Amino acid sequence: MPPIVTNLTLVTEFILMGFSTNENIHILQLMLFFLIYFCALMGNVLIIMVTTLDQNLHTPMYYFLNNLSFWDLCLISITIPKSIANSLSHNNSISFIGCVAQAFLVVFSATTELHLLTAMCFDRYAAICHPLHYEIIMNKDVCVHLTVSSWLGGGLIALMHTVGTFSLSYCGSNIVHQFFCDIPQLLAISCSENLTREIVPIIISVVLDICCFICIIISYVNIFSTVKKIPSTEGQSKAYCTCLPHLVVVILFLFTGIFAYLKPPSGIPSISDLLISMFYTMVPPTVNPIIYSLRNNVLKMSLGRLLKIIFTKN
Repeated sequence: MPPIVTNLTLVTEFILMGFSTNENIHILQLMLFFLIYFCALMGNVLIIMVTTLDQNLHTPMYYFLNNLSFWDLCLISITIPKSIANSLSHNNSISFIGCVAQAFLVVFSATTELHLLTAMCFDRYAAICHPLHYEIIMNKDVCVHLTVSSWLGGGLIALMHTVGTFSLSYCGSNIVHQFFCDIPQLLAISCSENLTREIVPIIISVVLDICCFICIIISYVNIFSTVKKIPSTEGQSKAYCTCLPHLVVVILFLFTGIFAYLKPPSGIPSISDLLISMFYTMVPPTVNPIIYSLRNNVLKMSLGRLLKIIFTKN
């Protein structure tokens, strides 16, 4: 018998479908994305400027906050501007190479941010639970090593995910039911039956994420135990108001990301997939500047001085 020939067209670009094609919903999504991106952009840029220019803020806490704001800015800038541009041009296509780059950078930014959040929890643990030894524990070398490790760890995880995903075959549908090149949605449209190449990076990521979560929880348990011993009710309330919003954002960011990657790939579009991806790519970059600035008098005073200098010069 002659061999069976199957006509397969290799995918050279992807179509990012994202939200509904309904015109009213389309306009609402465009306005929402623009507002979210503007708020995230302004908040994170201001924090980076203040923590960089003010010599009084060159401490471990603000050093990590500066790095976190940078990666918040990267994470949200990788996805939203492209989505806004697609909406305005009514062209939802993205090249194969562009999709590879976007998927890599999303995982890189998100993973690095999680590692930095873990480092920040350790910094707060050292400051609150061991104040007398804080400068020794969180010296400059330790801060740099933690930051570099976060970057390298994020890059390595992103590389594993990207290689595992794009080494699969894409020869059928090129429609991604997401507003960016999200790896779970790319796996759903792959025509490869064996997804082992991507399962291994997912398992490694989940294990590392759980380890980060355990470290964060242990840090906060010790922090809250120490805070309870503070005689002043006002001091306790201030500590809880600072820590609890941060803890909620971390848990939301971590668990929505894990759920998105552990959910079995499905070719059927779901609004829950879009909402989950919005939570771990858009909420932390937008909310983090609010959490760390509105409840931080030192940061607000420094920002006020910086704005005064800028307006005085003008």
